[in-house]
Amino acid sequence: MNSIKSFSDHTQCGRLEVHLVGGFSDDRQLSQKLTHQLLSEFDRQEDDIHLVTLCVTELNDQEENENHFPVIYGIAVNIKTSEIYRASFQDRGPEEELRATRALTGGPMISIYDAETEQLRIGPYSWMPFPHVDFWLQQDDKQILENLSTSPLAEPPHFVKHIRSTLMFLKKYPSPANTLFLGNKALLYKKNEDGLWEKISSPGS
Repeated sequence: MNSIKSFSDHTQCGRLEVHLVGGFSDDRQLSQKLTHQLLSEFDRQEDDIHLVTLCVTELNDQEENENHFPVIYGIAVNIKTSEIYRASFQDRGPEEELRATRALTGGPMISIYDAETEQLRIGPYSWMPFPHVDFWLQQDDKQILENLSTSPLAEPPHFVKHIRSTLMFLKKYPSPANTLFLGNKALLYKKNEDGLWEKISSPGS
């Protein structure tokens, strides 16, 4: 919250606006729990926060053959016009497999973008060995979908391919501190003039 407010230090008016989009009426009610946690956290803030958009859980749910699916899987924001619209992404940013491996091994959700420097800061990360990697790599798509997804029926088409790629990465780099983050330094990326992410020197190098 402080990082967002820091960009408005020079202003004397305005308000903080929140747009929440995502989740659906899943069988395990994970979306409901996450939505409640987010709203509770915003409610605890001392700042005056205005909830502008709320498209979550049952408000973002559709049902087909008694199975529930999200209506919207992803959104984008036009920062010049403030327009919010449905979007899908072929490019998921630098070091996708590295970031996905951290999540698969239990890493908590974090922000990797520094708006002040306009850089992505990835890592350094470490993780415990994932049990039975070879076993999971030998399983068919159905087994991976049913056992490594929280909502197997609602996953997008690329899910299994993404999980297999992540497992292969995990097998290749069981100890990232010794291979990916030499000197315990983060990986830094910044957009070039063409709007593409470009790797830059690690801090202190």
